[in-house]
Amino acid sequence: MIQIIQQRDKCIGCRVCAELASQRWCLSRKDGRCNLIGAKERRGFYKVVVADEEFEANHLAAIRCPEKIIKVQKIKTTHAI
Repeated sequence: MIQIIQQRDKCIGCRVCAELASQRWCLSRKDGRCNLIGAKERRGFYKVVVADEEFEANHLAAIRCPEKIIKVQKIKTTHAI
């Protein structure tokens, strides 16, 4: 699993993330900033946990974000037996 974190209030709406990982990002018509699809907001940070298959595209989006407001990290999951 991976966790994606966005500091949305610093987004400039360049759409790089939406172009590289369109399954997880979209441009808001309301304010022109990018939304992290499926994320929940807490204290100005938007977070979502997704499958490993989304790592590559979202990691590239984080690297190419001109404002460096996206963080993508692999997280450990525990399985109850």
